[in-house]
Amino acid sequence: MANFFEKLKKGMGIEIPTEEEKKTEKVEEKKEEKIEVKEREGEKGKRKEIQLEKREEKIKQKEWPEPEGELAIDMYQTDEDLVIQSAIAGVRPEELNLYLEGDVLFIEGERKKPSEERGEYFLQECYWGRFSRKIVLPVEINPEKISASFKDGILTIRIQKISRERKRKILIKS
Repeated sequence: MANFFEKLKKGMGIEIPTEEEKKTEKVEEKKEEKIEVKEREGEKGKRKEIQLEKREEKIKQKEWPEPEGELAIDMYQTDEDLVIQSAIAGVRPEELNLYLEGDVLFIEGERKKPSEERGEYFLQECYWGRFSRKIVLPVEINPEKISASFKDGILTIRIQKISRERKRKILIKS
């Protein structure tokens, strides 16, 4: 059965790795999974720290884009405006990137960790790193009338709606 598939692959022009290439790949994978042991002086005497070089890190660097957090938002409308609010603590206004493309609003930025101190976490819920949010606007807006403010960690975006008369009397000519 294996010969049939090998012939099929060759007929389709699909390269089949040789046994030597397969062995080389396995050796490289083992090198990536190598365990590095370091000794470090700690408060409670010598302690061994084990660090693994993860295969996922290599995949992440080569194939996958850096993961991003997604902002939570509130969106509501008034008679005149569409209002979008988001709590973005730990970011300065100049570090935010807001832009409108068609009927989609983009919010991008990065929340930097305040310190690189390492420790044993009991709980870790805060997201540190790049974040973004794409918002499809549910109503027609005037792209010339957009304002954004940032106060006490709350981003507020106001976009003027285009009002269209829904009900209109039609005159009949005689």
